[in-house]
Amino acid sequence: MPMTKLKMNIEFEDATGNCPIALDQVITWVNAALATETEGSTELAIRVVNADEGQELNATFRGKDYPTNVLSFPADIQLPDGPTLLGDIAICLPVVEQEASEQSKHFEQHFAHMVIHGCLHLMGYDHDNDDDADAMEAKEIGILANLGYPNPYLSQEQKDT
Repeated sequence: MPMTKLKMNIEFEDATGNCPIALDQVITWVNAALATETEGSTELAIRVVNADEGQELNATFRGKDYPTNVLSFPADIQLPDGPTLLGDIAICLPVVEQEASEQSKHFEQHFAHMVIHGCLHLMGYDHDNDDDADAMEAKEIGILANLGYPNPYLSQEQKDT
């Protein structure tokens, strides 16, 4: 049986004008996250937002009036004779920057984690209960390890021991 090659169209928009992450990095991370989850042609959009937009999105769609690190909006729409539209991801730059600093993580590492986390949400992964959270975290840890990044769920104290 021939293997179907994955073809992705990734729209990446930095609405803040301040994101130091390049499109080629995002493409690498998305490919790593979705390589075993999809086949055929897919599309998704990632938008980097400021705190105001992040708060507005979180309030509107989750009823929580504060900005959060990443929001995913799954679509899973198969276009006739076209790609599968996976959905949209919003990453709040100031929240990710603050979390990286507070957690003593490199910004790139934490941003990669947010991209992968968002992609897995688009594929139906969730963390609403412990079993689902464990499965999603294990997937994230494996993908990030394959990219050369450390386990994002270990605290700095755990890494130092």
